Amino acid sequence: MKEVVVLGAGLVARPLVRYLLDTAGFGVTVASRTVEKGKRMINDHPNGKALPFDISKDENLKELVNDHDLVVSLLPYTFHTTVAKAAVETGTHLVTTSYVSDEMKELDKPSKDAGVLLINEMGLDPGIDHMEAQRVIDDVHAKGGEVEEFISYCGGLPAPEANTNPWGYKFSWSPRGVVLASKNNAKFRREGADIEVPGKELFGNYDVIDIPGLGSFEGYPNRNSVPYAEIYSIPNAKTILRGTLRNRGWCDTWKGLHDIGVLEETNPEAEDYYTMMDQLATGVGDIKERLSSSIQTRDNDLVIKNWEWLGLLDDRELLDGTSRMDALSALLQEKLFYDKGERDMIALQHTFNVVIDDEKKTLRSTMIDYGIPGGDSAMSRTVGIPAAIGVELVLSGKLKHLSGVHIPILPEIYKPALKKLEIQGIKFDEK
Repeated sequence: MKEVVVLGAGLVARPLVRYLLDTAGFGVTVASRTVEKGKRMINDHPNGKALPFDISKDENLKELVNDHDLVVSLLPYTFHTTVAKAAVETGTHLVTTSYVSDEMKELDKPSKDAGVLLINEMGLDPGIDHMEAQRVIDDVHAKGGEVEEFISYCGGLPAPEANTNPWGYKFSWSPRGVVLASKNNAKFRREGADIEVPGKELFGNYDVIDIPGLGSFEGYPNRNSVPYAEIYSIPNAKTILRGTLRNRGWCDTWKGLHDIGVLEETNPEAEDYYTMMDQLATGVGDIKERLSSSIQTRDNDLVIKNWEWLGLLDDRELLDGTSRMDALSALLQEKLFYDKGERDMIALQHTFNVVIDDEKKTLRSTMIDYGIPGGDSAMSRTVGIPAAIGVELVLSGKLKHLSGVHIPILPEIYKPALKKLEIQGIKFDEK
């Protein structure tokens, strides 16, 4: 029996662990700081076990990896390279769900020399998005066609019936990561021009995206889309944009926060939320009017209403006074949460404008997945199950000709992976 060690027992781990035990039939060791979490995932399965492990203390990492055929790192991305180095040294394959970092890229040659396969970006976004994008693009190329535009948006959102707050969003874990991501710069290509967007202007650059059967959403650029011209083999594409999907009103609300400095990691110099916001508002008079005159969004009135609903204008003691950003994050965690039994939703839509036999066509591929009330969330399923399928493909020997650092854009990875995902109910509708 093949043996897998999973490092980390966070919110996406359970679907991965259960797939490896129940569907793939592997032995699974869950190694995490909180052993009880691992035990709950194993649920007394005879082929599973849980061990204590703290990567920050580097507790027997190399020995732990060496005792298994493959290691899955679900740890924070900053630790992936540490795990990957141990994998290369011990001849153990690796799967992660995170973006390939520059440090990971440097392990390409050493891992090839060692005959070790390091598959990264085997989750949802990145992951499933790559697989379906490359599948469609390869199909267009096989027909002698060319992709002129590629636009993709993906978002984790409350299911429609659970969309019960004016922000249109709910957190299933700490919001600080989402807050930090809201400060990222972005770059994309539109009609032949490469456009760079600084983090403070990120939410001023959104488009309204229609998804059949769901309605309209806001989509804003995510990270750097330009390298995907090479990654996806579409060098002549005039437009390449990968973005994040959110409910209407999200972008203006966050742009306003950027405009007045709430997202800064600086001391709030205030004891309560009202005072913090009062200090950030320019001029004199009514605080709402001053805040509105301090921001530049498409709907300032909506922004102020959303801030007021959250509690940013309450004379309430800051829940976290470390910084303005932390004070905001604490409020978000308190107010934007899933009630028991509520479902989340994943919406992923690729749009391709292509030319085949001198005829222009628009292809649209859409995936919608819902969480299971009382069970796994859509987010955990669509991140954890692709990673588990990656493990299954590696340990089945079907990828034994591969080594080095890879993402799932090769047909020998994405074709079987998409078929296996469809069996799990995670599938695309192409029109």
